[in-house]
Amino acid sequence: MPKPLIYTGGLAATNAYLVNLGDHRIAIDAPEGFLDFLKEEKIKPDSLLLTHGHWDHIWDAADLADWAGCPVYYHPDTAFLCLQPDSMLGFGLPQRLRPVPATQLLEESGPIPASWGNARLLLVPGHCPGSLCLYLPGPGQLYGGDVLFAEGVGRWDLPGGDRAQLLSGIRKKILTLPGRTIVYPGHGPATTVAHEKSSNPFLEKEV
Repeated sequence: MPKPLIYTGGLAATNAYLVNLGDHRIAIDAPEGFLDFLKEEKIKPDSLLLTHGHWDHIWDAADLADWAGCPVYYHPDTAFLCLQPDSMLGFGLPQRLRPVPATQLLEESGPIPASWGNARLLLVPGHCPGSLCLYLPGPGQLYGGDVLFAEGVGRWDLPGGDRAQLLSGIRKKILTLPGRTIVYPGHGPATTVAHEKSSNPFLEKEV
């Protein structure tokens, strides 16, 4: 599988990804400017997965789904942020956003769209309720949202955040993946599971 098409934009320099599964293209997150980028590339995604509901990841989501005519997926625990984005006005959101209704809510152990093949969902809250990571075991790729960064982890000081829960989830669900797994995060450059196991200062000690 080729590398994903990567877009970075918005006030928080948020990453969005377009992953080609052959006959199905998944857009992962929708920061400001992602819709214009896709229009310029003349690519309409077949589905949109929101890793979590923080404003910088859902900015273009409603408009993108309307334009592409694609279904939207996210976890039930992050639905309140997607449906009531104004709740983040006091936490950095610079303007009001359109609510983003889900076509289908996804659980870690529940069914996923058949067109996603053998993809797996990992629920790793602690940065945000309902944070989902999409793991593709074939190519060894993890799209992790704001859970794990290159030598960093997601912040836990926003509503619903929990440091112990976040670090425990990373250790149990991500660091146990094959070391070669490429982690594509919501901010910053890609990394690997092996690198983060050996070099991430937040993961050196048990909490």
